[in-house]
Amino acid sequence: MMLLSSLPYLYLLAAAALAVPAQEKRVHHQAGLSDHVHDDSQNYQYDHEAFLGKEEAKTFDQLTPEESKDRLAKIVDRIDTDKDGYVTHSELHQWIKHRQRRYIEENVNKHWKDYDQNRDDKIAWEEYKNATYGYYLGEEFSDIEDKDTYKSMLARDERRFKSADKDRDGITTREEFTAFLHPEEFDYMKDVVVQETMEDIDKDGDGKINLHEYIGDMYTSEDSESEPDWVQTERKHFEEFRDVNKDGYLDANEVAQWVLPGEVDHADNEAKHLIYETDTNKDEKITKKEILANWNMFVGSQATNYGWTPDSV
Repeated sequence: MMLLSSLPYLYLLAAAALAVPAQEKRVHHQAGLSDHVHDDSQNYQYDHEAFLGKEEAKTFDQLTPEESKDRLAKIVDRIDTDKDGYVTHSELHQWIKHRQRRYIEENVNKHWKDYDQNRDDKIAWEEYKNATYGYYLGEEFSDIEDKDTYKSMLARDERRFKSADKDRDGITTREEFTAFLHPEEFDYMKDVVVQETMEDIDKDGDGKINLHEYIGDMYTSEDSESEPDWVQTERKHFEEFRDVNKDGYLDANEVAQWVLPGEVDHADNEAKHLIYETDTNKDEKITKKEILANWNMFVGSQATNYGWTPDSV
């Protein structure tokens, strides 16, 4: 039974919320591909981190150029999923997204065995429910002080699990279970993110969010305390930007625009950039030969740490 042991995960989410400004805690921004400026005239560090992920890029920086090229060749074989000898934009785009989401996948893999009780490499709803809530289910959470909260958590988990379970067979693959734990990362789970956000903030249960509820989710005033400037700014944002139809409330569509802003797909842009720079015959796909001919754009090596620049080739 993992109810108590799973609570640290909830606390981790709360800590993550506290790590950002209160007015930003509900907004799911795409993480950047790299902290470096994207300027190929200076170096390819941005491209390396985008292509490999930040931690793996550091590993390549410790390799000799020959070792880096050998490893890159093996990576190309993994990217070419249909094994036709070409890396297409779609394949490269998916690879970059996978590398950027690796920390999430590693977290899921770390806890996979806790939930996959019959070791079939899938997680059924019953497995997750029993592992997380099992001991308390038969007792209706009677020995928990805030039993209504846990009942609500169970119902919410079940609804989210069913949404993540694409084929509705009651069993999740690793991809589907990742969507269950991190719905903000998957397009088909956006409705769940919006619904849960509205339920969290809509205190009077009328199916929409008013200004008081919106501000109350971010800020609780103390007696004799003057309201911070940022709260005044958020009031204006609600009235001028968030409430698109000016009816004094946020509905589901308006909440979606707020918490899931349409942003540039950095992985898509990087895939296009790498293909453009290395596709010598301009057929809009690249071969292993073309990639290895430009290996230093994709991966680093020890040479990167000793003054290598694009102009030194």
